[in-house]
Amino acid sequence: MKLIFSELINLITKKQERNIWLLIKFFFSLIILVTVYSILFHFLMVFENREFSWITGFYWTLTVMSTLGFGDITFSTDLGRIFSIVVLMSGIVFLLTMLPFTFIQFFYLPWVETQAKARAPRRLPEGTKNHVILTNYDSIAINLAEQFRKYNNEYVVVVEDVNKALDLQDLDIKVAVGDLGNPKTYQQLQVEAAALVVANVDDMMNTNIAFTVREISQKVPIVANADINDSVDILELSGCTYVFQFTKMLGQSLARRVLGTTTKANVIGKIESLLIAEATAMRTSLVGKTLQQSKLRETVGVNVVGVWERGLFIMPTAQTLINPATVLLLAGTAEQFSEYDEKFGRDKKHQAPVLILGGGRVGQAAGLALQERNIDYRIIEKKRSVKGDERYVYGSAADINTLMKAGIKNAPSVIITTHDDPTNIYLTIYCRRLCPDMQIISRASIDRNISKLHTAGADLVMSYASMAANTIINLLKPGELLMIAEGLNIFTVVVPASFVGKSLAESQIRTQTGCNVIAIYDQEIKSINPGPSFRFSENNELILIGSMEAENQFFKLYSEMKKI
Repeated sequence: MKLIFSELINLITKKQERNIWLLIKFFFSLIILVTVYSILFHFLMVFENREFSWITGFYWTLTVMSTLGFGDITFSTDLGRIFSIVVLMSGIVFLLTMLPFTFIQFFYLPWVETQAKARAPRRLPEGTKNHVILTNYDSIAINLAEQFRKYNNEYVVVVEDVNKALDLQDLDIKVAVGDLGNPKTYQQLQVEAAALVVANVDDMMNTNIAFTVREISQKVPIVANADINDSVDILELSGCTYVFQFTKMLGQSLARRVLGTTTKANVIGKIESLLIAEATAMRTSLVGKTLQQSKLRETVGVNVVGVWERGLFIMPTAQTLINPATVLLLAGTAEQFSEYDEKFGRDKKHQAPVLILGGGRVGQAAGLALQERNIDYRIIEKKRSVKGDERYVYGSAADINTLMKAGIKNAPSVIITTHDDPTNIYLTIYCRRLCPDMQIISRASIDRNISKLHTAGADLVMSYASMAANTIINLLKPGELLMIAEGLNIFTVVVPASFVGKSLAESQIRTQTGCNVIAIYDQEIKSINPGPSFRFSENNELILIGSMEAENQFFKLYSEMKKI
């Protein structure tokens, strides 16, 4: 009784007075109905020359209305039996049907909603700082949340629906309920002390979010995604610090991976003066040589810190063989890459066009990127509402006649850009069967489908969520962490005292962890691609590259090292 009373008080305090009054009115109406039936019972029994007390009348009415029907009191006349039927039917309606639904509607559901709202947090604790506020739970936020957990970064996802918040909370996602257009939401989330706000809804809502945040803080960085070109300037004017078009960036990245179009180094990352670039080995003098035989470090100064083989990243050794499909991951300075391009770089114009399956924003961006490099292409698009020039071939990419019309038999590469991963897997298998030697580059919307696409035959898979998340994390930790691909990081650490005086070879960092030292900085000297004989000194900072597993192994073995 005490619990029920406290819950009633709780409902009233939660502004559920209207529901409470409706529930009271229903019970009042039910009491009146039972009283009327009891009075009629009394008079009908007198009509049958029988007498019962008023309490017996209430007893009979309740047993009949509740369909219990003990049978100890019954009418002997037809009029009494008709009255019994009326009482029984009204009892079914009021007690067995309306009462449960009324109780659920006006008491139980409001109580559940109140309890749910109490469970869903709406603010962060006082003193919270250097956290990231995500304004939408999408594929990018899923990827970011996973990375934040690995690097122990505080974050919170803002959602407007309480039930969705509770679902995310059950998935161990840090979430808060709030109106994205209300300044109070961001005040409760300590936005002034936040490291970053990520506006990842749509262009209009992102503009609203930026304006709202700027009412509270002028300093917190805001990064936003723009779906269309016209929104970039508007988002910047609304207060966004960084505005990206991730779909356009993905299309450009897919186009850059087309093999054989250029052998020049393509810079994909930077930490101070250290540049990270990719370069295809196809149609260069490097093919057929081992890394030791290539003498890249001796001739141009760049260091091969990794190789991609059919989408698989491999930490190279001196005996790693360079194949036509090998993509080299290089580290060096701008001057060293200029020398590399002069010696190995050249552009090649294909006679046959590259095929792009899907004419959406990603496919169009890939086409423009190829056009800027003077590479011919054909876009296969199913929807005729997507208008294009003579480069567009309208039809289904799963139709052999459409593919033949676009020139798949002679195409050097195919880029699959649809936003549906099952479709991409289907098209990858189909294209691989038609052209076993063709380079297939595919987009993945969900990270878990990356391995499926590689198994289906894709040479390279790029994840939209991973690319966007990596871009945001690189902004969050400039100069500290550079994520250049899914699970491949460049990070900076301080040399421990136990390494001082030792050479790089003596440290055995690469042998024991799988990480590769690509630069060593101190206050005065910056050594890019140091040799095995380089000796550590105090105040050195190491810049290393490695997979997520190699990075974890590094910090496990060298626990005294501190990440910068």
